[in-house]
Amino acid sequence: MSSRASIASPSSASVPLVSSSSPADEGLLRGALRRLDGWMTTPLSAQQVVVRLSLYLVLAANWPLWLQITRIGGAPSLYLRSAAALAVLTACGTVAILAFTAWTRGMKLLWWLVVMVAALSQYYMLTYSVVMDPSMAANVLQTDAREVADLLSLRMLAAVLAVAALPSWWLLRVRIPAMRPLRQVGRNLALLVLALGLAAGTVAAMSRDLAPLMRNHPHLRYLMNPLASLYSTSVSALRPVFARSRTLVPMTQGAALGASYAAGARPTLFVLVVGETARADHFGINGYGRDTTPELTKRNVMSWREVRSCGTSTLASLPCMFSPLGKSAFESRDNDYENLLDVAQAAGMGVLWLDNQSGCKGVCDRVPHASAAEGLDADARKQLCDGGECRDEAMLHNLDARLAALPAAQRERGVLLVLHQMGSHGPAYYKRSADAGKRFMPECRTEVLADCAHGELVNAYDNSIAATDAFLGKTIDWLRGQSAKYDTALLYLSDHGESLGEYGLFLHGMPYGVAPDMQKHVPMVAWMDTSFLRRDGLAADCLRASGDAPLTHDNLYHTVLGLLDVQSPSYQRPLDAFSGCRIAMLASK
Repeated sequence: MSSRASIASPSSASVPLVSSSSPADEGLLRGALRRLDGWMTTPLSAQQVVVRLSLYLVLAANWPLWLQITRIGGAPSLYLRSAAALAVLTACGTVAILAFTAWTRGMKLLWWLVVMVAALSQYYMLTYSVVMDPSMAANVLQTDAREVADLLSLRMLAAVLAVAALPSWWLLRVRIPAMRPLRQVGRNLALLVLALGLAAGTVAAMSRDLAPLMRNHPHLRYLMNPLASLYSTSVSALRPVFARSRTLVPMTQGAALGASYAAGARPTLFVLVVGETARADHFGINGYGRDTTPELTKRNVMSWREVRSCGTSTLASLPCMFSPLGKSAFESRDNDYENLLDVAQAAGMGVLWLDNQSGCKGVCDRVPHASAAEGLDADARKQLCDGGECRDEAMLHNLDARLAALPAAQRERGVLLVLHQMGSHGPAYYKRSADAGKRFMPECRTEVLADCAHGELVNAYDNSIAATDAFLGKTIDWLRGQSAKYDTALLYLSDHGESLGEYGLFLHGMPYGVAPDMQKHVPMVAWMDTSFLRRDGLAADCLRASGDAPLTHDNLYHTVLGLLDVQSPSYQRPLDAFSGCRIAMLASK
């Protein structure tokens, strides 16, 4: 009796009065999961797996392509036909590529990697409005750990899982029966021919729609996922392997120091600052509505406001801007060429490259070079570095000792010092400025730029420009401190610009032909002490008056050789941006 009363007692806490789910509901859920798992474990041939995986990726990992087609405009009947045709082409292309992997053993990991590439590519294309062309893939392959850390976020994890979770589980569970090798080869060939034939038929049937679409919007081909990602990554990774051995063409023959280095003349100390991701239209000295460059204004620098870059990424621009060839010849070259640093060193100057970025992209390979973090003591590292990343000011720490380590014979003739900034590298713009120097608030403090209000994004970017301004101001002050021993000067030029949401684009790296001007319009600033101007025969008023002259990275090589008075057969006076302001030339006209 008491036992039955105890069981029926309402005070028993172990038995809820109301169940959140009935046994029947739980049974239905377990049954549904068993049926789903049974479907996933259904035996399929490798060819069937490839086809299903390709169709899934077309539907789940091509939203950047579909959204771009709707943005292009036109009647729905037109862009829906175009979208359908591109869907068929993407599916056929993916099947054709994966047909080479349609084997019964050892391919699941490779297929899973394709899924992950597609998922990650879609996330970055949606988040930053980039396209996966070979140059972007090359940038990704050369990204260092600091830059990768800036891109990681919970949103990225969620976006990748949304695409990759289901096919990952399916690939883990699906059973692929063994098949004789010759039969597999035959089925793979049949699958390849079928995919290519269907693609060819689609192109023939839809050419009236596809031809003008792809001609007017060529970037669409790099949104076809995972085709574009696989193609671009393969091209970037395999190009060095299959490229023929390049000859290093010498440019140093005949290099010599000019008349300004006569006996008794003081050596030159010239600092070339390579900026990162800086836009000319966000520099206060260029007329921007905000005073982002108060330190440069105080130091009465000269600015050139109409300069265009060689590329839209560091990988494209950096080797090009130091090359004697110019953009067109550099991009079509068959061999490698010695660059500005090689010529200055061969003439007898001391050359040093200091890097606060992900490397010099081969530019500094034949001259002394070091990372900004090298040689920092514990106190300096604590003050200037955070989370493995150092602020640009770290390049100024112990700079006298770095110069003293150069060969004395070279140092006594003159020094070319290159400082390669972290600058305004995105998307984590807020990390590029110290808390004490943030002047524009509130700022965007996430790497997912589309999540920020446009004003907050601009604030974070402008704070990074202000940090560059402060760094340049300190560098000029350091140069002034060297004026007792050297004739000193500084030239600052950014490698490329940046998109901050204009036209729905973020970051940089768009193909040059379709990239907006804000990814190519870069600032160039110079400061020269009186003794350097006199030594070089330059008229300061003339230089200031040339601030609106149209220039490009093509001018850098020849302009710096002219400023350093380094004689070389490769020097072209028409490309020296300052040659028209040399007093001797003006007097002779």
